[in-house]
Amino acid sequence: MKVLHVTQGYSPAIGGTEWMIQRLSEELVAQFGDQVTVFTTNCYSGEAFFTPRLPRLPLGSEEINGVRVRRFPVRSRVSQIFRILQTIPYTFRLPGNQYLRALASGPVVPGLVAAIREHDADVIAASSFPLLHMFAALRAAQETDRPCILIGGLHPQDQWGFERPMIYQAIQQAARYVAYTEFEARYVIERGALPERVATIGVGVDPRPFENLSTCEAKKRLGMDPDKPVIGFIGQIGGAKGVDTVVRAMPYVWENFPEAQLFIAGARTLFADYLEGLIKRLPPEDRAKIVLRYNFSHDEKPWLFAATDVFAYPSGYESFGIAFLEAWSCQKPVIGCQRGAVPWVVDAGRDGLLVEFQNDKSLAEAIILLLANHQWSSALGRAGYEKVKSGYTWSKISRRFRDQYLIALKERKLDERFENVYQ
Repeated sequence: MKVLHVTQGYSPAIGGTEWMIQRLSEELVAQFGDQVTVFTTNCYSGEAFFTPRLPRLPLGSEEINGVRVRRFPVRSRVSQIFRILQTIPYTFRLPGNQYLRALASGPVVPGLVAAIREHDADVIAASSFPLLHMFAALRAAQETDRPCILIGGLHPQDQWGFERPMIYQAIQQAARYVAYTEFEARYVIERGALPERVATIGVGVDPRPFENLSTCEAKKRLGMDPDKPVIGFIGQIGGAKGVDTVVRAMPYVWENFPEAQLFIAGARTLFADYLEGLIKRLPPEDRAKIVLRYNFSHDEKPWLFAATDVFAYPSGYESFGIAFLEAWSCQKPVIGCQRGAVPWVVDAGRDGLLVEFQNDKSLAEAIILLLANHQWSSALGRAGYEKVKSGYTWSKISRRFRDQYLIALKERKLDERFENVYQ
């Protein structure tokens, strides 16, 4: 089968969607021998879609682990202008403001629709909303009469991004829609998607690199005291991800566990400047307990998770949260938020804890509870590990995705057969 994936970024770009599409593409090649091509942008992050000064990846095509990757240029100045123009229409909910927001989100990629049209894929799959390449993939698939699978990755709490009827109209037109959680599946069905075309799949992880790593050795690798507890945040450095909430929670934690250390790791973003300013306002003795690590390599990631005693990821905008799976692969207890899709991923009291979004004290209480109850924390981590092994390995997740691709192809061929009969 020839598969074309259309996505906003691809390795070495960092992000949940970027990693998901990379692993899915590589699994389809390795497990099933499919021919997989990825059309993507030359941006390291979504911030570059509207920020011209940020660095770019080289344009053109290359092969990465058997996957053909083509990077297209992004016209970020266009989105930069529309980020200004959309402000008043969105504030007053004027007609058409969703289209201004779409251009403001980007990525504006000239020639993408034509390139998708010309590619000889059997099936086209795109991730993720609310970005413009989703609509480009659907349009090109419709123009060439091929099935298009949309992988939404919705964050409904982000009204600016996802309160757009055009998104749900596109989902209705797609051959299939892949939701990461039952929360997302119900959400799109309530907005007009046909239930029989919506599949809940989830995302995956390869637990093997995370297994049997020494927490003590991992802490030493990061220059942290192996005899003191570590609270870890590993993910995108952004306000919506709750990393600033973790920093604000730590003074409460230090009242009970003054020796606790905080480790924060992720790709450096524009929000990192604000985060560093927040840390600088702490007393020197507290600043000394915080370690920041930007732009780590993929090979380092298992050791980062292994170093944590509690994984705190109080994100408000998650369509799933691959980081939870990675923490569980190291048998670590996790803390998420009672918001969006996360309660459909983290089973509170069984494999982690849930707290209110942006509630510093609530997060601190959860951290303290886990640090004070080591046996229970370990049990939560083991339960998460079993969840990963039973349903969220990449070998299983990629098969579920491929099944949806095959169903879409079969349905398209049946449609063609019936059209021939009645002509």
